[in-house]
Amino acid sequence: MMEYSVYPDYVTLSKRAAELVIRHIRSNPSIVLGLATGSTPIGLYARLIECCVNDNLSLAEVTTFNLDEYLGIPNDHSQSYHVFMDEHLFRHVDICAERTHFPGGDLSGAQYEQLIAQAGGIDLQILGIGANGHIGFNEPGSPFSSRTREVALAASTIQDNARFFDDEGDVPRHAVTMGIATIMDADQILLIASGANKAAAVAAAIMDAPSENIPASCLQQHRSVHVLLDEAAASQLP
Repeated sequence: MMEYSVYPDYVTLSKRAAELVIRHIRSNPSIVLGLATGSTPIGLYARLIECCVNDNLSLAEVTTFNLDEYLGIPNDHSQSYHVFMDEHLFRHVDICAERTHFPGGDLSGAQYEQLIAQAGGIDLQILGIGANGHIGFNEPGSPFSSRTREVALAASTIQDNARFFDDEGDVPRHAVTMGIATIMDADQILLIASGANKAAAVAAAIMDAPSENIPASCLQQHRSVHVLLDEAAASQLP
């Protein structure tokens, strides 16, 4: 079941998303979280840090699995998702490094899937959505049956991500990502989207028939999906 809620702005959206995640952590301190990167979840992560610092939230027993990582750049590159998570969450909270996981590196896709299974599966998967409807780095055309694997990034994704690099030519062309079937295995999913540039993808994901051309539309078939939007991202919904 997919339900969506609309908030007036990014700050309010981030606060509400964080409240939901915090509630899950407090009810299950050893929760397994699937984590997203990109600009959208930064506000959510900032709120988690605030709660850890000011309200005794602990992530010491939390296990995390990141959705994706670039190929072709080292883990300590300023734009790697290892560095992103360290800067925006991990270094500021009491999470155990041994409990944080990223695809790629020395791990095959099958080994990453095995790690997720050994952790008991993902309890809550946090997602963003790309302007072309991708989730993780599952670009349009990705099979709904796909698992963790290496992928080529779409030209539109490379262009969107160029703002994080000094030059568009520096943007990696390939990545490793959880597959759509991997994402759909999560017990619950929280998708957050902000900005008018996401409005068309959001509308297609929620309103159109599920199609591999809009990877996020697969979420209509999940048992528990909560979509949080700001007004700009929701502007093409009825």
